[in-house]
Amino acid sequence: MGKEFRGTVKSHPDFDANSDAEVLYNAMEGFGSDKEAILDLITSRSNAQRQEIRSSYKSLFGKDLIDDLKYELTGKFERLIIGLMRPPAYHDAKEIKDAIKGAGTDEKCLIEILASRTNEQIHNLVAAYKDAYGRDIEEDVIGDTSGHFRKMLVVLLQGTREEDDVVSEDLVEQDAQDLYEAGEAQWGTDEAKFIMLLGNRSVTHLQLVFDEYQKIAEKSIEDSIKSELSGDFETLMLAVVQCIRSKPMFFARRLYKSMKGLGTADNTLIRIMVSRSEIDMLDIRECFRLRYEKSLHNMIQDDTSGEYKRSLLKLCGGDDDIAGEFFPEAAQIAYKMWEISAMTKVQLRGTVQPNPNFDPASDAQALRKAMKGFGTDEDTIIDIVTQRSNAQRQEIRQVFKSLLGRDLMADLKSELSKNLQRLILGLMMSPAEFDAKMMKKAIEGAGTDEHALIEILVSRSNQEIQKMCAAYRSAFKKSLEDAIASDTSGHFKRILISLAQGAREEEAVDMGRILEDAQALADACNADSGDMEDKFMSILCTRSFPHLRRVFQEFVRCSNKDIELIIKKEMSGDVKNAMFAIVRSVKNQPSYFADRLYKAMKGLGTDDRALIRIMVSRSEIDLFNIRKEFKETHDASLHEFIQVETLVGDTSGDYRKTLLILCGGED
Repeated sequence: MGKEFRGTVKSHPDFDANSDAEVLYNAMEGFGSDKEAILDLITSRSNAQRQEIRSSYKSLFGKDLIDDLKYELTGKFERLIIGLMRPPAYHDAKEIKDAIKGAGTDEKCLIEILASRTNEQIHNLVAAYKDAYGRDIEEDVIGDTSGHFRKMLVVLLQGTREEDDVVSEDLVEQDAQDLYEAGEAQWGTDEAKFIMLLGNRSVTHLQLVFDEYQKIAEKSIEDSIKSELSGDFETLMLAVVQCIRSKPMFFARRLYKSMKGLGTADNTLIRIMVSRSEIDMLDIRECFRLRYEKSLHNMIQDDTSGEYKRSLLKLCGGDDDIAGEFFPEAAQIAYKMWEISAMTKVQLRGTVQPNPNFDPASDAQALRKAMKGFGTDEDTIIDIVTQRSNAQRQEIRQVFKSLLGRDLMADLKSELSKNLQRLILGLMMSPAEFDAKMMKKAIEGAGTDEHALIEILVSRSNQEIQKMCAAYRSAFKKSLEDAIASDTSGHFKRILISLAQGAREEEAVDMGRILEDAQALADACNADSGDMEDKFMSILCTRSFPHLRRVFQEFVRCSNKDIELIIKKEMSGDVKNAMFAIVRSVKNQPSYFADRLYKAMKGLGTDDRALIRIMVSRSEIDLFNIRKEFKETHDASLHEFIQVETLVGDTSGDYRKTLLILCGGED
């Protein structure tokens, strides 16, 4: 970023500290207080001007302005106004103090502040903490944390990161190689090497190191951290990397997490809006719009109320047109995001592995015994079915029939019920049978489950789609294409039928064709909606995923817009949902499924069909990666979400137990 001012709160041009002090005194005098006058004045003055007002207030009235504001105001509005009145270093010091006092530690607050502040801000924070509390901040942090997490926090507290103009070109390749050898290239992880390099090298240097690392490891440094580290240390190192890449994007993510779902993390929302309002709030707004297809202004408006909302909106500084052109910072970030997506070769990991001591005859006998006589031994069924690979389950089905002369699927169906039955039967089907069954369920009956149709057709490989089509015809005596055609219409039908061919291109990436497709999509944005949808369908439904990643990257350069924002703004209904799902799946398929799982469980009631469909179909492919994306995006583990969200309506707990085994662990 350049040196252009990117905050939303500037120094007031006609500033008079004494006059402002009198306005505030009068607003708090007598019965009640004029909150509108207080918020209007304080949010339209810079922090330096607020300190002058505070001094004038004491000189004129012999009282401390912060004490009077605390007395007159309450709740979140009070916390926001008081935060604005403190000097930045003292505000950070107060946040750190609150984060480590009492029984529990707010690790996310420690991470956010220490990962994002400059050397100068860290030095000022250390001094302010000592001045305000008479204590050494490093000692307090050491006393409240442990392990590698503590070591990295202490390194960050030194404020000794090399300055941005320090780039050791001869060390870039060496540092990238050292990081690779400290993690991906060995058994176990050399955490000390990660701490030393990520805690001390300059921002510009590390950005080059991350690019070089991607070439060596064929995956991003973020993906390596997710697979090599864990817990608070993993979260801290990811935050450091995100801040190295783009502080505005880091804060956009933090703001989104503070407001999504039920309830608002007001401390986080206040802390960021206060601390960034004079630094980079314009860039944060733009990154927010880029990542979440919604303006920060609109999200604050929907999630808060009263004077608190009005104050936050003034700090936000304005609304952003969802499909407007990017500021330079956001355009660069969008281009870089697609570049990382294009270069990364993610190592996909499932959570269910083949059982090394597999004996299909023994398993068949154990399952028969579990279902024989009065009552059913659900625990045995769950343990066997969830701890065998799908190929092993197919062997068990065959042996069950040859040994016992019975159909295992029919027996399971008669012995189990409700969601547990659906989940166990889903696991016992072959992947193609299961997908065919899910497509049938999505199409049959009064309403169509368009989201299920999109999810399956967008995310399966050519081979998986072809096997599913064969399984569909075998099971239901009708082609999948005919079923789709009879139950959908218009452009949406054409998109689904195109995807159902399982004929996505698979040849090597051709840069000339990439540029041609990117320009064609950019030109289509100015066409009539029907022509635009035709052009998008012809490219998004037929090109390979590696090709499309590069196309979407070059689309940013051609149009100065992001493909996701265009789809959200210019398309509607099922067509929009299908196109958006393709883009999300192309960019990061585990992240796409993490979002689908979150939507299946959030709010009132659980969409069990979607939950079962994803947990079954991804358990041997990439459920571990999905778990990691879920934790990063939603600040809660998938394990935790399943545990809470499947309590309602599940009297036995066996359904929940089975899902948790498939999940494979707590993050």
